[in-house]
Amino acid sequence: MKELGPLEPLIGIWEGDQGVDVAPQHGASAAKQTPFREKITFTAIGLVANGPQQLYGLRYSTVAWPLNDPEPFHEEVGYWLWDNDAQLVMRSFVVPRGVVVNAGGTTSADASTFSMSAQVGSEIFGILSNPFLDQAFKTVQYDLSVKIHNANSFSYQEDTVLMIADTTDLFHHTDQNTLSRSS
Repeated sequence: MKELGPLEPLIGIWEGDQGVDVAPQHGASAAKQTPFREKITFTAIGLVANGPQQLYGLRYSTVAWPLNDPEPFHEEVGYWLWDNDAQLVMRSFVVPRGVVVNAGGTTSADASTFSMSAQVGSEIFGILSNPFLDQAFKTVQYDLSVKIHNANSFSYQEDTVLMIADTTDLFHHTDQNTLSRSS
């Protein structure tokens, strides 16, 4: 599906066990590293018409588990979208902690690397959180970089910048992984 631009190679099911999550430990500004495994499923959804805007996209879901633990510590669902006319790649997703992110960035249809970002307060590519998270662990910025290595491997680096209550420094909650096509 060439209409998907740089997202086309992602169609399928991907798994990786080289993930590293760096998150706040017990709400403090101290960091805790968690190695993890992950499964991401991308399914093409076809044309999404917004008047004259024509988007093509992928429905996706992600589940991540700490290594050697049967219980997931992270899940999300959403869409990755491509607007060929604007050369814009977008990711809209929900995390079941009550966070919604709409991120985007410009790239070319044949790109094998691309980035997306969002900032709190933006009316275009923004971030919303539930009342508790807005006070205790406010997400103020989100950045994602993706690299498609070949037809069977891609990697990402993600930086979710948090403003944690009772601290003055911003905390960079990071995740990265390399995944291989499993089907």
